[in-house]
Amino acid sequence: MESVSNSVKRIIDRTPFLYEMLIQGILSYSNYASSIQDVVEKLHGKPVKTSAIIMAVRRYGEELKKKEKEHKSSPLQYEIVMKTNIYDINLIRSDSILDKVKDLFFLVNPSSGDFMNISVGSHEISLSISEKYVDQVKSLIRDEKILHEKGDLVALSLVFSGDFMSTPGIVYEAVRKLAWEEINVNEIVSTMNELTFVIRREDSMAAFSVLQSFLGGQV
Repeated sequence: MESVSNSVKRIIDRTPFLYEMLIQGILSYSNYASSIQDVVEKLHGKPVKTSAIIMAVRRYGEELKKKEKEHKSSPLQYEIVMKTNIYDINLIRSDSILDKVKDLFFLVNPSSGDFMNISVGSHEISLSISEKYVDQVKSLIRDEKILHEKGDLVALSLVFSGDFMSTPGIVYEAVRKLAWEEINVNEIVSTMNELTFVIRREDSMAAFSVLQSFLGGQV
């Protein structure tokens, strides 16, 4: 049996949009409590009063507001770098493709503004690269199984002056803010001091504004 408080937290955690509503104070506690009462009772294992659910929702909202305030009190130092004309390709991982992609490192020139990222998963490989290299890439992978490809993308990179990975929740909060604005993320790339989102060109300015506001500690 799970406590009412933990049950409510688990339900809210499934829906990131509720975080924003709780933080901004625009969620009706009573209406929301009534809507999740059946689920809470199932998790809790016995009947629960609506008033107890309302209290749990309110407390979790205050907890989220406190975390938001603490985050804004010590904003990270950063700059945002935008690179346009990015092409994103996802492929089935194979021994042959692993052997081929190494050639791309000799093709791309980051010092001249080129962009490339290769993420190798257990079963798939994701490749994001400047569009001017698309022909070479497609020639290189012509015998490979392509799962998805999309062009006219933008890479927004947050370059931090320190180790952002030691600050809990940064990636989650950034993604949550973008999701709240209905901005779809094609790829997420992180290194020690950089966090990059590959998104559609039409979302780039909105995403830039969202990330700048979020990290700058503005409302």
